[in-house]
Amino acid sequence: MTQLTSVDATFLNAEMGNVHAHIAGLGVLDPASCPGGRLTVAQVAGLVRDRAHLAAPLRRRLVRVPLGLDFPYWEDDPDFAPEKHIVEIGLPAPGDDRQLADAVAMLHEQPLDRSRPLWEIALIQGLRGGRVAVYVKVHHAAIDGVLAAETLAALLDLSPEPRELPPDDAAPARAPSPAAMVGTGLLRMAAHPVRSALSLARSAPYLDEIPGLASVPGVAFVSSLAQGVLGRPEAPPVPRVAAPPTPFNRPVGRRRAVACGELPLADVKEIRRGLGGSVNDVVMALCATALRQWLDKRGDLPDGPLVAGVPVSLRLAGGGGPGGNQVSIMSTPLATHIPDPAERYAAVRRDMDLVKRRFTASSGGWVREMSGLLPAPVAGAVTRFSLQAASAVSLRPVNLVVSNVPGPQFPLYLCGARVLGYYPISVVTDVSGGMNITVFSYDGKVDVGIVACRDLVPDPSELIDHLDDALDELRALSRQALGEG
Repeated sequence: MTQLTSVDATFLNAEMGNVHAHIAGLGVLDPASCPGGRLTVAQVAGLVRDRAHLAAPLRRRLVRVPLGLDFPYWEDDPDFAPEKHIVEIGLPAPGDDRQLADAVAMLHEQPLDRSRPLWEIALIQGLRGGRVAVYVKVHHAAIDGVLAAETLAALLDLSPEPRELPPDDAAPARAPSPAAMVGTGLLRMAAHPVRSALSLARSAPYLDEIPGLASVPGVAFVSSLAQGVLGRPEAPPVPRVAAPPTPFNRPVGRRRAVACGELPLADVKEIRRGLGGSVNDVVMALCATALRQWLDKRGDLPDGPLVAGVPVSLRLAGGGGPGGNQVSIMSTPLATHIPDPAERYAAVRRDMDLVKRRFTASSGGWVREMSGLLPAPVAGAVTRFSLQAASAVSLRPVNLVVSNVPGPQFPLYLCGARVLGYYPISVVTDVSGGMNITVFSYDGKVDVGIVACRDLVPDPSELIDHLDDALDELRALSRQALGEG
């Protein structure tokens, strides 16, 4: 039995008619090595049934506390039936990538059923070249990036032949009785003022790290003062820029648009060798160039940099526990305003280095602390009201979210079908921006998934083209730096 953390519950509370807080991935597979040369619903359902004990989010459902006195609990669904979570659709001829992206966008617009485990799978047949796509959607309340990778690892194999599995000998997890949940909730409510005060004290030294607050007058002073009062070593300063208005920083609608693409990982590493920095620096610079081209083409290029939110796993930073979302976010300037590509790349490297050093100093715990300030009975209503108010006053903590997820550099298989590519599809909101770019490195490629509000960005595939142009530009610069002409 486990209970949702305050961060987990925030993803539930943030959902409204125009925002659904699930994350997804689109796998494109070659079913030639499947039994019968076809991937079926029965095969996938059987796989999930056999391996659900290796990935807890697959079979656990929400159990709400009476009167909403506390955050919900997770328990294993006694009526767990994987086939109820899996659908199959077919694309009409010619089954091209645009049709696939449109189908995925429609699937991504739909909320998950909270009465059962919070995931769905869609098999998409009819792709050109005999391929099949698998769209997997899981609620962010149940999973973060690292848990998503672990869940995928539970379902995938290193060869077309399935691996031997450990036995499922654990007793089903059950939530406490309603009376026990109410008792625990009342005790936590009584202790909540003390916990909130402690959270505020722990957050005060790092208030200027919270997206949107760094540029507010006086916040930097308060953070510096709190560091001195608490005896903390002075943390490196963060860049103080405000997110400018853009076409994708307006209230988002219900509809989504999706685009997928891929870049050669070898080219990204070549740029890193020639220009310095990390693979993540190269990814951020590519996004900066692509966004600059997109905005400039429309006459909407701001005079200053965009501000990107960059998710960071606290599990990798040593701050994570066994369950729940262990994630924070850094905000960094994205030098879209700099016309010279070499200077733009240098600015991206410099800014990323600064925000990473600051994040290391603070451990990024402000997300956990701030999400726990409100008691559970009012957290949902206040969260939704705050999000609506932020949209009404055009509050922009960041312009968009850009995420880079490292993946395995060898082929993987689902029910015997080889995974040719895996494209992450994330979340857009009024506060985080109407566009989200997530990349996943897999088997020698950098797979790019872009999701946007269709009302604001009708065709995000244009960004994929600009990423290709940006790669050519940086590759030419790196070869000059390496003296290769």
